[in-house]
Amino acid sequence: MQNRIDTLFKNKKKDILSVYFTAGHPEPESTVKIIKILAQHGVDMIEIGMPFSDPMADGPVIQKSSEKAIKNGMSLPHLFEQLKNIRQEVDLPLLLMGYLNPVMQMGIETFLENCASTGIDGTILPDLPLDEYAQKYKPLFEQKNLYNIFLISPQTTEARIKQIDAESNGFIYMVSSAAVTGAKSTILAEQEEYFTRINQMRLKNNTLIGFGISNNETFAKACSYAQGAIIGSAFIRVLEQDGDLEENIKMFVQSITTKSPAL
Repeated sequence: MQNRIDTLFKNKKKDILSVYFTAGHPEPESTVKIIKILAQHGVDMIEIGMPFSDPMADGPVIQKSSEKAIKNGMSLPHLFEQLKNIRQEVDLPLLLMGYLNPVMQMGIETFLENCASTGIDGTILPDLPLDEYAQKYKPLFEQKNLYNIFLISPQTTEARIKQIDAESNGFIYMVSSAAVTGAKSTILAEQEEYFTRINQMRLKNNTLIGFGISNNETFAKACSYAQGAIIGSAFIRVLEQDGDLEENIKMFVQSITTKSPAL
């Protein structure tokens, strides 16, 4: 069976919207509800955050959401319990994003088995070293038809990027700047130079741009350099707003994806 990430990129070449949120936030049992609403309103891929007490790559918005989720009782076993029937209702690519510590506490083989049986398509584990993945874990991922997505940044060397490209499947996560996660309102010229440089490398993998994508302008700009973009902090703020959850999510997704009229 083809991985759903591959199916997505095969069927949609541009303007892919992937949305990140933290499982167990804002409410302990809101995870599946949020996934279903996103799937119904035009999102292409969903990254489900595994809460962790020391999320070193995340800015304050995602850190606070992780803290709240842990207070709400969210854990990796509980997340898999919540997601056990998700494939009866949602067919979008689903990824789990987080840190290695909870995965190792569960045991990586148990974790991957749970991912496969739940219908997860891939993982994003920023603190999993590439060499360790390639030497120890890649065959385990491949057995379960799971992709591990690696991040690159403006500081990543060309040799390293090529190594990541060779070991990767699905897509490469382009971190837009040398900073933690967080919504930004514009994309700077030096970021565009970095995006152009990556484009010129002609990587075999598709690319999505994340960190700092928050509105229609930054989404459209990112999509002009990559196959799509990832939104996290800006969406988590939407989940914390008053009002109807589904309506808030629907309006937010529309605000991101609706193309501005040509002048």
